[in-house]
Amino acid sequence: MLSERMLEELNKQLNYEIYSAYLYVAMENYFQEKNLEGFANFFKVQMEEELSHARIFYEYIYRMGGKVKLYPIEKPEEDFKSILDVFKKALEHEKSVTQRIHKLVDLAIEEKDHATNAFLQWFVNEQVEEEESFQKIINKLELIGDSMQPIFMLDSELAKRTFVLPAPLVKNEQ
Repeated sequence: MLSERMLEELNKQLNYEIYSAYLYVAMENYFQEKNLEGFANFFKVQMEEELSHARIFYEYIYRMGGKVKLYPIEKPEEDFKSILDVFKKALEHEKSVTQRIHKLVDLAIEEKDHATNAFLQWFVNEQVEEEESFQKIINKLELIGDSMQPIFMLDSELAKRTFVLPAPLVKNEQ
């Protein structure tokens, strides 16, 4: 059974994951407007991942006997200066998600909530991958600069990204 404090924080994280999806829709829109469909696809897939993360929290809360609470979702930023700006802001956002997950882990440890701590470890590992993914693209963009040919090549590469159902949801579907 979840403590009231843990339940509240898990609900906040569930809602933050939905906000993350909303932010990535804004980033997808930025690239759609620029006809960079590969970059747009990257953020479409990112949005789908964030919604799946919210779903994982949703299912965990109910599995543990809690009740999901929905909060208003803040309007995300929509004005970006450049491709690089979008990815830098996305990385900063992922770092904020990482901090939030770490605080949840700290709370689970403090409360000796071993089940929630074990549940959160998937997210700890996921955030390492998320930050690494954005950093790699930022590194490429910094090397490319404003040269359009490499940007189109990267756009083509990002167009191949597909959504893969996260392991915790795959288990629940079986």
